[in-house]
Amino acid sequence: MTGYEVAVRAEAALGEGPTWDTRAQRLIWIDILGSRVHTYDPASGRRTVMATEQHVGAAKPRAGGGLVVNLRDGVGLYGPGGSDFRWLHREVVPGRRANDAAVAADGSLWAGTMRYDEAPGGGTLSRITPDGTVLTVLDDVAVSNGTGWSPDGRLMYYIDSPTRRVDVLDVRDGGLPAGRRPLAHVDRGFPDGLAVDADGCVWVALWDGGAVHRYTPSGVLDRVLELPVRRPTACAFGGPELADLYITTARTGLDAPHPLSGSVLVVPGAGKGLPQPAFAG
Repeated sequence: MTGYEVAVRAEAALGEGPTWDTRAQRLIWIDILGSRVHTYDPASGRRTVMATEQHVGAAKPRAGGGLVVNLRDGVGLYGPGGSDFRWLHREVVPGRRANDAAVAADGSLWAGTMRYDEAPGGGTLSRITPDGTVLTVLDDVAVSNGTGWSPDGRLMYYIDSPTRRVDVLDVRDGGLPAGRRPLAHVDRGFPDGLAVDADGCVWVALWDGGAVHRYTPSGVLDRVLELPVRRPTACAFGGPELADLYITTARTGLDAPHPLSGSVLVVPGAGKGLPQPAFAG
């Protein structure tokens, strides 16, 4: 399966974290190493860029307007238009930065971290509630990446990239996961960000794999999107019908990056996505 188009032509060092803002009908995405939060409105073509003071691992819409951001030194909140920044949770760990994050159905943020040197055990996955309460859910990961939930909320999917696995966990009462086990093993590059569609299938961007894979709920690879870039990083469904798959890409570390490396690609009509909750704070 092919058919990609260029949504946003850019040269992001480490484009990441595409998120469809349903209320604003726009895509939010970031450049981690460029410390930038981008937005793109496919209807009008309008784009915005906001600089952050630290490397930014994720940016998600807030229910009341503005953004929650996963920054190097913790999780912060911006008001509408990038105003009134404040820390929700600040935890400075030398050599560590934020990475991918996701918002659960209850409006909590599940924020990942990793060491800059990607040392095993140096990263975490934590749940942050709107009042700033933090619970570390996983504390022995290297590169915390894609996180998502099944349509019925009973399963959670998670990627620690160096394991080359997509894992699945059962969601218990109270929303916490248990029983981590492999859903699928990846032998093409490294699994990075993920998106779950309305059929419960898991779409995974393959860093150094030049493709996006779709896995069924039983872990069977049933669809492959071949891409021209070596380092796709994450994917998300967007558009008015949540049918278009947006894919962020990176050019960092490449001696001769493809001209589209660092751009945002889109595969129109790739599937049917799920609306993503906004952070409740």
